[in-house]
Amino acid sequence: MTFKELPRIGMGTFRLKGDDAREAVKSALSLGYRHIDTAQMYDNEAAVGDGITSSGIPRRDIFLTTKVWFDNLRASDLINSLKQSTERLKTDHVDLALIHWPSPDDEVPMSEYLTALRDAQREGLTEHIGISNFTCAQMDQARDILKDTPILTNQVEVHPFLANRKVVDHAHKLGITVTGYMPLAVGKVMQDETLQRIGRDHNASPAQIAIAWIASRGIVPIPSSTRPEHQKANLEALDIRLSPEEIAAIAKLDRNERIADTDFAPAWD
Repeated sequence: MTFKELPRIGMGTFRLKGDDAREAVKSALSLGYRHIDTAQMYDNEAAVGDGITSSGIPRRDIFLTTKVWFDNLRASDLINSLKQSTERLKTDHVDLALIHWPSPDDEVPMSEYLTALRDAQREGLTEHIGISNFTCAQMDQARDILKDTPILTNQVEVHPFLANRKVVDHAHKLGITVTGYMPLAVGKVMQDETLQRIGRDHNASPAQIAIAWIASRGIVPIPSSTRPEHQKANLEALDIRLSPEEIAAIAKLDRNERIADTDFAPAWD
């Protein structure tokens, strides 16, 4: 296997099911996306796999991410669940396998599931490994456990209303790329006056400005959309260059508004 780099933007598939997921993936790939992000918990891996195979884009050209759900974190369960994920995705490996959430209340020791994830990598089930929704302390712990094995990314919620600076800065300090999910704050960015104003200056939508701001911070955004025109606009947002003043204005929108805050989440930074 030749190791691929993580593309600068990805197509998220959270909440997309069946034909919607299949067609959204196929459309995104036709428009130029090369990173598709899914998860066991999304219950759409088979549809995502169909979208990839029907797109006509060679599998070797696609960076495919999936995530292991927390009920599969025991060592034997983790490997088996990833094998099942690859079968549903109609491939023999994924490019990136993430731990979707740290084990709630540390029911499964981090050393057990991260070592199992590394074993899955050694077995060829995934090229890269990473984490998702890990705090600064948990990133440190993961680094201590995995030692020289690279952690490609920590995928966390990032948008103008949740800058998540502490985690982003700490990840970057550790050499871990940050992938930002929910970059459009489930559509809330469209109503923000600051993003609208900056968007007018760039002949762009507030959504495009939000994505451009995330990318300007060295974060990989993974917006989700079923509409080709929105997918195309999200991709084109990478070409927008924001001024330091615009970046500073957007930074002031941070209000620690967390959308994905579940009862099993860690104690956030």
